[in-house]
Amino acid sequence: MTEQSDSSSWTPPDSSSSSSPSSSSSSDPSSAGDREPGRAGGYGNDPGPYQGSYGQPAYDQPPYGQPQYGQAPYGQPQHGQPQHGQAPYGPPQYGQPQYGPPQYAQPPYGPQPGMPGPLPYHGPPAARGPWVVPVRPGLPFHQMARTDAHRWWRPLVGTVAVLGAAFLATAVLMIIGIIGYVVVNGEPPEMKSDTSLFGNINADLAFNLAALALLIPIVFLGAWGVQRRRPGTLSSVVGRLRWRWLLACCGLALVFLLVSFGASALAGMFGDVPDEPEGRWVGWADFLLPALIVVALVPFQASAEEYVFRGWIPQAVGACTLQDRPGGGGVPGRVLRTPWPGILLGAVLFTSLHGYTGWGMLDIFMFGAIAGWLTVRTGGLEAAIALHVFNNLMAFLLPAAFGRLTLEQGAVPWQYVVADVVPMLLYAAGAWWLSRRLKVETVTPGAPAPRPEEPAVAGRPADPGPA
Repeated sequence: MTEQSDSSSWTPPDSSSSSSPSSSSSSDPSSAGDREPGRAGGYGNDPGPYQGSYGQPAYDQPPYGQPQYGQAPYGQPQHGQPQHGQAPYGPPQYGQPQYGPPQYAQPPYGPQPGMPGPLPYHGPPAARGPWVVPVRPGLPFHQMARTDAHRWWRPLVGTVAVLGAAFLATAVLMIIGIIGYVVVNGEPPEMKSDTSLFGNINADLAFNLAALALLIPIVFLGAWGVQRRRPGTLSSVVGRLRWRWLLACCGLALVFLLVSFGASALAGMFGDVPDEPEGRWVGWADFLLPALIVVALVPFQASAEEYVFRGWIPQAVGACTLQDRPGGGGVPGRVLRTPWPGILLGAVLFTSLHGYTGWGMLDIFMFGAIAGWLTVRTGGLEAAIALHVFNNLMAFLLPAAFGRLTLEQGAVPWQYVVADVVPMLLYAAGAWWLSRRLKVETVTPGAPAPRPEEPAVAGRPADPGPA
């Protein structure tokens, strides 16, 4: 307050004293040459230029009424001074809010009464693994569906899904076939009987074989989508078809055909001869089209049946081994770990889908059981596919040569059943022997995983496995 009042009452200095500062300095007897080094002026201090009031330098002063340097005009606040009615800069005065958003009362840190506490932190979510789960090493073919992703419901849901998809695919194929028939012939097909869909024997044969062939992609999708495993695990223990081994089995199947044809001729000499195809050679013009249909579609039809009855069903049963039960499931668990439940179930279902009766049912059952055993012993479907393909080629082509493309099923004399089963047994023995000579893989590659120790029950440790 004192400085402000003094500066406001400032009066200009005498004109004589401020007119020529240079002259006064030049007339000063204490010149620069008489000064001591490190000291200025007389008595140790050099007053320098004229000092204003309170030690301020007397620079050229503005006219009277003008603000000094660093002062604002009259009526305006000086730098650093607030305007009239405003609070000084700096922290707000008592009772005035601060600049910025309003501040509210903050609760004390920590949980409050009546409010839930903070949720526990469990860390970041675990990363999802791949959908397809690898097969465990050292497993036989019938247990390949028992992966780390196996649950008791997966074989059941997968089987229902395969059946539903098969009916849907058959319906779609039927619609496509009818549309194609209309496009080619200009009119819808006329059903002549309950067993004929298109009223044309060649069209009916192609539809039936193609509908069964669609089971191959369906079971592949079931293995991948429901059981979370590679579709190739339905083919063999190495996860794919072994083409060299399949070719070797085809050579054995040709030998089987010759032996079976000779055995059937021999059986006809000692038993009742079944109804032979009526008529004679139809000629190449009538034989060529059905022969092309048979050769083109029978390999897929026969392979599809093997994938279902010797692949999917034995592996679905073999996945349920009761290994997670105390004592390994006891006697039922030890039985389910063998391939025979799946082999026999597949053979029974395979027989039920054929129209044979009497001894003919035994013939079809033995075919399914021998093919299932051979699949497990050789570690894949190759030997069973070769046997089935060549058997069906002979079963379709021979009647077609006489103008009959429908398989005559029903009762079969027991002599012909023996003549058919014996060559199959010889084929199975030869394929098994050849697989050992060629060192064909019979279990999944890799060393078996070490099993954790579990409490022994009744003298046997429980085998680990997923539920």
